[in-house]
Amino acid sequence: MKCFRCFYTRVHSHLLLRSSSSPVTVPVPPVRLRFRRLSSIFEPVSDQTVNSTSDEVTERRRIANDASFSGEEKPEEKSRKSKSGGFTRGWDPGEVVMNKKKGKVKTSWVCESCGHSEGQWWGSCRACNKVGTMRRFSEASESRGSGGGNFSGGGGGGSGVSESSGLSWLPEQGVVQPLKLSSVIDGITQQQWRISLRPGLFGNEVGRVLGGGLAPGSLILIGGDPGIGKSTLLLQIASIIAEGNDSAQPAPVLYVSGEESVDQIGSRADRMKIETDELYLFSSSDLQDILRKAHRLSPRALIIDSIQTVYLKEVTGSAGGLTQVKECTSTLLRFAKKSNVPVFLVGHVTKAGDIAGPRVLEHIVDVVLYMEGEEHSAYRLLRSVKNRFGSTDELGVFEMAQSGLEVVSNPSGIYLSQQNLDSDVLAGLAVAVVMDGSRSFLIEVQALCAPGSTVSRHVNGVQASRADMIIAVLMKQAGLRIQESGIFLNVANGMALSETAGDLAIAAAICSSFLEFPIPNGVAFIGEIGLGGEVRTVPRMEKRVSTVAKLGFTKCVVPKSVEKSLKALDLKDVEIIGCKNLKDLINAVFR
Repeated sequence: MKCFRCFYTRVHSHLLLRSSSSPVTVPVPPVRLRFRRLSSIFEPVSDQTVNSTSDEVTERRRIANDASFSGEEKPEEKSRKSKSGGFTRGWDPGEVVMNKKKGKVKTSWVCESCGHSEGQWWGSCRACNKVGTMRRFSEASESRGSGGGNFSGGGGGGSGVSESSGLSWLPEQGVVQPLKLSSVIDGITQQQWRISLRPGLFGNEVGRVLGGGLAPGSLILIGGDPGIGKSTLLLQIASIIAEGNDSAQPAPVLYVSGEESVDQIGSRADRMKIETDELYLFSSSDLQDILRKAHRLSPRALIIDSIQTVYLKEVTGSAGGLTQVKECTSTLLRFAKKSNVPVFLVGHVTKAGDIAGPRVLEHIVDVVLYMEGEEHSAYRLLRSVKNRFGSTDELGVFEMAQSGLEVVSNPSGIYLSQQNLDSDVLAGLAVAVVMDGSRSFLIEVQALCAPGSTVSRHVNGVQASRADMIIAVLMKQAGLRIQESGIFLNVANGMALSETAGDLAIAAAICSSFLEFPIPNGVAFIGEIGLGGEVRTVPRMEKRVSTVAKLGFTKCVVPKSVEKSLKALDLKDVEIIGCKNLKDLINAVFR
């Protein structure tokens, strides 16, 4: 006990000596210590050693601080490693100093519908006036990453993330100077700048929706209901890009999934008969790890399935949260712009059909595509909602088959039923010509007038206010006594009729059912109905009538004002019938 107390006294004196800033000379007799680990730390101190103590402490602190910022091990930690790879408990100021300055967290409320932000919570959004759409969104005022700057891409949000997180391997760009437009576009053609998805019908259909091909360095977001075919679509796109074409050699494409394993993706690819050697599969949710793999592979395109499953370690919150989704998308945007590699993202949707997360997510990306389709239908529509590199009027029509998505060559055929001439069963059917984007479709409108029905009115696929207006005009201007009949309206195959070009077909279908007079086969209707019963013209009449002629229809009822111009198109197989009002319509069709 006496020996141990003596040892403790000497050690305590030595610690006080080393912590002193002024040189002090204390003679210490040489003592043989029993513990080897302590002897390697506390050695006998001489006068010369004591005089240089303060300088050594200052130097060691400087080296330790430099090592902590450079990611290297501290000198003390290197000296404390044992042969077995363990550490001895040593003195670390960082373990006891608790007054570290933390960044303040700023809380804002973001509308998930329009992206409007407020400093405090309100019952409804002040921009779009929707109730219950304000969501809490936190952002840190200081970056938590060491040595990195703050990043709040896309209008603020999330914890501070170092811009070098996962992107340190990208080439550093020097001082960027403004360039003349002529020098930028000189010698660049559309074929050279775009990544072509040809040959094949599927590649042509997707490339047309994208605006003529895949733009390098673009960030593309694809949304849709669960099970609609988003992963199948991206797997087919990845196969086309990896195989290359006449103008491009085969190149690697990285397909990353956070929802499926590699074996599950391979099983789906085998069912779709995809055997591309340059298609690489990877299952991970760590975005930094994904970007490191992409750097080593140098792919032609990167696919992330889905954005709600990946996360950044520097960002607070779980994967799929508002902060994680926004910061991950911003990081992938920087990756795409710096590496010139196009990136595809899959986004989940809410019950309302919008992409989950804040609306600002759609503002960050370059292209937003939606996949639509009925639950029990095999047909899928690929619609462009936002496109910085092309038009948003394009629409792709596909059919889900065993081998994947196949292009529908005649989209109008999926909305038309088989018709028979002179059949009383088909009374109340009329064909309308509508436009969806830049494509024209022929859809079938069905009407049923049931006298004495307990249900006065029911519509499906038609705007209720529009149907009420057309029925009121038929009673007032055309003199039809349909006020005592229950009226049912339906659009075949689940198609939604939203534009006014289908007004004439709705009126014709109601008249056909009320008069019990079937409309002859091969008649199409194009036109809008006004409150005075007049028939008005609609945009792109020439393209609509050309589609009617291609599909083999013999007659087309149009407004009287465009009858002469349409007859000048020299469509020999189609008879153009002009009508000024609803009475002319009844006299021309039901006679």
